[in-house]
Formats: sequence, C-alpha cells, structure tokens
Amino acid sequence: MNLTVKDLAVFTNGNPNKKPIIFVHGFPLDHFMWDKQVEFLSDDFYCVRYDIRGLGVSPAGDGQFTMESFVDDLESVIDELKLNKPVLCGLSMGGYISLRALERMQDKFSAVILCDTRSESDNNEGKLKRAAGIKRINTEGLAPFTKDFITNCYGEHYKQNNKTDLEKRIIKSSQFDPAGVKGSLLAMLGRNDTSEFLGRINIPALIICGEDDALTSPAVMKSMAEKINGSEFVIIKNSGHLSPIENPEEVNKAIGDFLKKL
Repeated sequence: MNLTVKDLAVFTNGNPNKKPIIFVHGFPLDHFMWDKQVEFLSDDFYCVRYDIRGLGVSPAGDGQFTMESFVDDLESVIDELKLNKPVLCGLSMGGYISLRALERMQDKFSAVILCDTRSESDNNEGKLKRAAGIKRINTEGLAPFTKDFITNCYGEHYKQNNKTDLEKRIIKSSQFDPAGVKGSLLAMLGRNDTSEFLGRINIPALIICGEDDALTSPAVMKSMAEKINGSEFVIIKNSGHLSPIENPEEVNKAIGDFLKKL
C-alpha cells in the first residue's frame, strides 16, 4: 500500500494489526533497498518503508535538510500511521537518523537494528569530502558522483557477481533530484555525534555489518556495539556497506533470530 505523509512517499506491507517495523534506507538509495527484508518479514510484521525527503520519489523542496528535519519526518510517519512502538531499522544514513531518533524519543521504539552505520559525526576530513561531493554535483551533474559513490558502497563479491543490478541501481539513483542528494550530504555533514548516547540505549539492539564494508568497518561497528548494553553484533559474509542488498539471506536470518527474542 502506498501513502503520503507530509508529502513523503510511504509504503506498507503486511497486516497493520501485527508488530510494526519501520525501515530507514541509506544514501543515495530509496525504500526499494529493503525489498528482500520486507518479503521475508511481511507475513509476521507490519513493514513500513518510506523514501527519505529528496531521495526516491519523495520531493526535495528547497533541499535545505538537517538530520533533525529527517528525524522529524520519521516521527511524522510513526505518528500518522499510529505505529505502536515499532522496531526501528536503519542503514548508513538511515542509521544516523535512527540513532538521533533514539536520542530524542527512545520511548517510541521497542527495539533497534543498525546496519552498516556509525555513531560518530563527520571529522574534518569527512566534512570536506561531503562538501567536495556537493561541488562535484554542481559542476559535473549528479551521475558521475552517484556512480562513484554507489560503486564504493558495494563489496567486491557483489560487484563481480551482480554487475547488471549494480548498473540499474546507479542509473536509478542518478535520476534523483540533485537538490535532494545535495541536501542529504548537508544533513550528514552537519549531524551531531551520538556516541555518548550509546550507553543509554535501553531497548534490544542488533548491530549488523558487512565483512568488507569500506565505509563503516566491522572494527568500527563492533566498537559501537560494545557501547550498547546487551546488543548483538553480526558480521555478514560477502558484503560491503549494503549488506541487506548484498547478502539478504544472512541479514534476514540475523534479523529474524533477533526479532524472535523480542
């Protein structure tokens, strides 16, 4: 079912009377990245996805985004759909949104799944890299930036064995509104550091990381997991930064095992 909440494109699968789980996608992707997880879970859970503002088919508006405005959007979806303590699942930028959402309103959620993400804010080098990305989009257009960024997200195993799917993903993201992609870069560049909050997370947490993730390494994510009391940490084989796409079977097993314990 497709809905609109605050002009955001929202997509639901499963029975609204069952336990809700809300998925927050990565950059520069859209809600389709969670297809395999929704297919796996929709018989037993009410699965809610949405395109982050400015990405997918959610409009960019003026493109002046902050991490706070992204969390506002997430809260609006939860409130509008009257989701009762959903499980929160975010990847990469979706993980940044999820961590800040927990910091602001942890009592709205029953559990959290963080995939290929980090709690630290960008250091100076990272900020300059985001700024360079915005400049590149302004000077060269969106397609060259998108091709390089997305290619770097995937691990070698996926790139070697799924060249057609990789190319389709690059083409699709290259068609997003450049203002939305640049706005997301601004939001990530300006986000706050949630590391100090990790020790105050008091809901069940699953931390998932691709073994070949070049953007948020297993060492980085293991360190984050160790700061969250009682969290589970799972490394996904043959995966880079987009483990739910690259190895959905292992990710689904990890998520399924985690959800059974709730």
